[in-house]
Amino acid sequence: VSPVEIAQKAMEKAHSLACDTVIIDTAGRLHINEELMEELRNIKSAVHPQEILLVVDAMTGQDAVTVAESFDKELGIDGLIVTKLDGDARGGAVLSVKAVTGKPVKLIGLGEKLDALEPFHPDRMASRILGMGDILTLVEKIQSTTDLAKALEMEKKLRKDEFTLEQFLDQMQQVKKLGSLETILGLIPGMGGISQKLKEANVDEKEFDRIEAIIRSMTKKERQKPEIINGSRRKRIAAGCGMRVQDVNKLLKNFEESKKMMKRMQGMAKFASKGGFKLPFGR
Repeated sequence: VSPVEIAQKAMEKAHSLACDTVIIDTAGRLHINEELMEELRNIKSAVHPQEILLVVDAMTGQDAVTVAESFDKELGIDGLIVTKLDGDARGGAVLSVKAVTGKPVKLIGLGEKLDALEPFHPDRMASRILGMGDILTLVEKIQSTTDLAKALEMEKKLRKDEFTLEQFLDQMQQVKKLGSLETILGLIPGMGGISQKLKEANVDEKEFDRIEAIIRSMTKKERQKPEIINGSRRKRIAAGCGMRVQDVNKLLKNFEESKKMMKRMQGMAKFASKGGFKLPFGR
């Protein structure tokens, strides 16, 4: 069965099921392969798609512009999806593709999963390219991934000094939803250089997974009262998650330091709200 027949049958099936959207995902091809380009033209004439989107790889740099221009000339595209913008590509090719083809970039891919496909905002992309970050996207990410009720509950428990390893795990999972550390830092103005240094230093993004494994190896009581975790418990937890006792010790130490830091920040906020802080040169 030819790709054209498959596309036609898919449309017939969609009509019989009263589907309002059909996505025909064609195999990747080079614009210089005339046989495969002819196949695309035949699919287009057979199913009359309402919209044709070309997916281009940002890692190919300015070659993406040539590919987009050729496909638009041969097929007539309506827009583009630019992927792999979470890699080393700064995104300059995205703006070039728009300028050369005159067709809008509708979506950009910042990862491998479905939630990493985002609407394209040219002003935000320009800001990222110039190293000025992208606060709007960061705020949107936080709003879409943060559970406000959980955050308020966490803040309340912190005030009562009831912050536990369970809340610590919840907090960590909220951060994970935002994306990789490199992506988050890239959205903060002035942090692009640190993001690059982290990449050069090979910072292990799997550290979150190791921490989660350790906490999940604890009993509910241990998560709620970490102070009861003695030597024998640490050995059992380490064995349960396939890690070393040193890894468990490191996590517990980091947890205690996090608690202290959050309490200090809360104390500073209270002090400031009472007028305890004065800005330099203020009256």
